[in-house]
Amino acid sequence: MSDEAGLPHSAAPHPEAPEAEAFRARMRALARDYAAALPALDTHSLMEGELLRAQDVRLEFMPMGERDGAYDPENKVILINSLSRPERQRFTLAHEISHALLLSDDDLLSDLHDTYEGERLESMIETLCNVGASGILISDALMEEVLQRHGPSARALAELVRRADVSGSAALYALSEAASGQVIFAVCAPSGRGEARQLTVRVGGSTAGVKYPLRPGTPIPDEHPVQIAFETGLEINVKSYVPFRSGRKMPAWVGVYPDGSGRRVFASFNLDPASYSGA
Repeated sequence: MSDEAGLPHSAAPHPEAPEAEAFRARMRALARDYAAALPALDTHSLMEGELLRAQDVRLEFMPMGERDGAYDPENKVILINSLSRPERQRFTLAHEISHALLLSDDDLLSDLHDTYEGERLESMIETLCNVGASGILISDALMEEVLQRHGPSARALAELVRRADVSGSAALYALSEAASGQVIFAVCAPSGRGEARQLTVRVGGSTAGVKYPLRPGTPIPDEHPVQIAFETGLEINVKSYVPFRSGRKMPAWVGVYPDGSGRRVFASFNLDPASYSGA
């Protein structure tokens, strides 16, 4: 039984092995083919793919504690946590469908087992299923349109959330996979209670060229543009820095886009000196 506990919040979608991109490309192709034959991308329609119908896989919702979902190929069932948010349920379903797609591709599965073992194998499988989920829910056409209009930015992240109706984590993962350059992405929201309440990174990721993304739980300093955008509800684009937990301040062009709910902001940190040298 596969188990999906949610998108990795440290968002390390770029395993070090040089062949990892080839595996991701093969998984994206499987996901695109599956999605292309679906009548729509709502939860019910996601189960209408030929593979699941041929195997009589059923969908069940139930409380699952901290787990988001699971795929049990022996009993032909996908389980989804009934207490998760709808957009989270939808991404989890696409993730578990990706497990089914992966198990149905003997060549890809064999190549994975020939290349990885142990924890690295499990990590790569989960990575590929996140790639597959993003590929099912966020079309190449939509990603290309958003990147052409907004570039690898906080605004692009917000647009993917809105137009693909996915969670911030799912959009962040997909954008980190698709965007080029050296960019760090983050979804930030308050954590803690009372006077200890502070804006922190909930999920972070980066493009392939970045070694250190922002880790979950990283606090946002009071004077930082991300904090200011959260407090004011205004979009901000300015030269500033990446607020690493260690205290290191890496120069970056910072974009922040509040989601309108007052509960979170999307942030991007472009590390290319050309993006902020003229600011």
